[in-house]
Amino acid sequence: MNKKLYNLMDWAEIEAVTYSEEDHPKKLLGARNAGRNGTLIQAFFPEAKSVSVKADRVKEPYPMELMDESGYFAVLIRKKIPFHYVYEIETKDGRNLTLEDPYAYPQVITDRNSKKFRNGILRYAWETLGAHITSVEGKDGVHFAVWAPDAMRVSVVGDFNDWDGRVHEMEKLSDESGIFEIFIPGVSEGALYKYEIKAGNGTVTLKADPYGFAMETKEDAASVVTDLSSFRWTDEDWMAERDKKQGSENPMVIYELQLSSFGKKEGFKDVAPELAKYLKSSGYTHVELLPVMEYRNEDAAGYHTLSFYAPAARYGTPADLMYFINYMHSQEIGVILDWSPAHFDDSLSGLARFDGSCIYESSDPRRSFHPDPGTLTFDLSRPEVRNFLMSNALFWVRIYHADGLKADNTASMLYLDYGREDYLPNIYGGKENTDAVELLQNITNEVHKEKNGAIMIAEDNSAWPGMTGDTADGGLGFDYKWNESWRDDFLTYLSYDPFFRTDHYGELCFSIVYAYAEKFMLPMTHDAFSNDKGSFVHRMPGNHEEKYANLKASLGFMFTYPGKKILTAGLDLGDEEEWYPGKKINWDLLNNTENKEVHELLKDLSELYKSRNALHELSMEESGFEWINCISANENILVFMRKGKKESDTLIVVVNFENIPRKNYKIGVPKAGKYKEIFNTDAEKYGGFDFRNSHVLKSEKDECDGRENSIRIKVPPLSVTVFEIV
Repeated sequence: MNKKLYNLMDWAEIEAVTYSEEDHPKKLLGARNAGRNGTLIQAFFPEAKSVSVKADRVKEPYPMELMDESGYFAVLIRKKIPFHYVYEIETKDGRNLTLEDPYAYPQVITDRNSKKFRNGILRYAWETLGAHITSVEGKDGVHFAVWAPDAMRVSVVGDFNDWDGRVHEMEKLSDESGIFEIFIPGVSEGALYKYEIKAGNGTVTLKADPYGFAMETKEDAASVVTDLSSFRWTDEDWMAERDKKQGSENPMVIYELQLSSFGKKEGFKDVAPELAKYLKSSGYTHVELLPVMEYRNEDAAGYHTLSFYAPAARYGTPADLMYFINYMHSQEIGVILDWSPAHFDDSLSGLARFDGSCIYESSDPRRSFHPDPGTLTFDLSRPEVRNFLMSNALFWVRIYHADGLKADNTASMLYLDYGREDYLPNIYGGKENTDAVELLQNITNEVHKEKNGAIMIAEDNSAWPGMTGDTADGGLGFDYKWNESWRDDFLTYLSYDPFFRTDHYGELCFSIVYAYAEKFMLPMTHDAFSNDKGSFVHRMPGNHEEKYANLKASLGFMFTYPGKKILTAGLDLGDEEEWYPGKKINWDLLNNTENKEVHELLKDLSELYKSRNALHELSMEESGFEWINCISANENILVFMRKGKKESDTLIVVVNFENIPRKNYKIGVPKAGKYKEIFNTDAEKYGGFDFRNSHVLKSEKDECDGRENSIRIKVPPLSVTVFEIV
């Protein structure tokens, strides 16, 4: 063994490399100045029989000496760095390889970005961490970076290095940042990879990339190196007008869908044309997709997220999802993505105990494990974790042009005791998660800074104040909140036989008391009709015909009541079967007269809602609604006005949830004049009795409902009737 070479060896550090326990491999591996001796080059190739260094402008390669039988090689070269070189390798199984030295390249992540990430303010963290196809010093390859602060060692393993964790040990930037990185020349798009992480206790695990852009479809899937910049968007017109289409004064009718349920074909590209055609013909303005971020648990409908930056491979590639959204935009359909920042899947190949310790989740089970969904909750006290989620929201909005994100189950984020018998209070002894408040405020602020009209929607079944309030005033900054209290009270009221609804009349009209406390959406979504709750039709009282009459009247009430509309797939067909994950939409229902009538009603209600300013223009303003009659509990009748900015746009809505028709029913009207029926859910085309007001009605000066003028109308059973001022 060359004595000079031997004396230059740091045997303790070499042992750390050969035992794969080194977090700073650049201290040894690669080329470095050896003073008078020239340049020392060290390499670790466990499967090599021999290795030589081929330097530029040097005819013959320099044979490297085997310094350790594990595969540690070194050579002294009488040539001053910097210079370019490659390794020429003969493997033990007889292969000949020429490889670039990954340790010859400089640090890629800047100290500035590393510090920003550490402080939780790196807005587009996916541009720094993860796997990125790039060029460093003129060489094409992939830069890998991962946050694993407590790891002893992290390696990139993949189909480009025989999944050998000894080969590409990553460099830890600093103990403060906890980020490991490596640039590997020659790796290209489509390569499969994982991170092999050696924990402090010596345990070795394989992990998917938390910032990976794509994954395989199989179990225990690897991440896939993916270029997100190649797709060519053509939705400039939609994006330019999006803020107007989704503003509080504009109508939104949202179709909630688990993508796999729509048809025989499940892929993003295959579903897009047929789905867009259905949405347009039915009057929907948006589709809300149940989670399409990579997941493993089909039973949870995608809510147990495994990889937050990768679309579910079962539906296609990232480019396929971009195509889907781009196509929807070309058809004037917005796309909202269901998003789960509250929790994540506990799979050991994902975020759970990522580097051998709890870095994404709390180490205290009173904070980390959520017993209801059986998932892990994020440790939002860590800036890096908050950064992960904030950046993730921006990722879907910016990279995929998502028109909005619906944050799932925000109550479980905001309340430390949510679903827990034993919980860890905050530092003040309370049950509020102050870190979650800060995070959600930051997310909504950052999304709105994008200034492209994307919206944030909160699914919240608590009474947390100011969900849609301005963050400057302590609110959380969401654009809209699901009004689950309205839905639950309404469904409870409807579940009673009309004879008994009188005693529950307050549940029907009480919601208007808080209807303007937030900017609400009315959600008739899958969660209300699953887990043995029964379908909408199933939950209605009465015989078969009465069940469907209740459904039609309910749709009429929903579309005339303040708030944007969300309906789960199948509800617009009157499906009698309960929803469950993976349930296919039964399109054969449209062959049944009663189901087709429900669908026709939905289409016409959508058109009424979108075309009449009074039904959407002031939907978020108290001035847009006024009771005429909310005291007729014995008759189960409500009468109210919906108003637009112009007085002439005013509509009168009469709701009857009793199965008794009323022929000469008197209602008060806002002023003397003529009134014309413009919509009736009891119309013959919807399977009703056609008990309608076919003539224009002239008011009389006859006091009713505290108003000087009134009209007498026909009120069909189980119906909604709408009048305009002529």
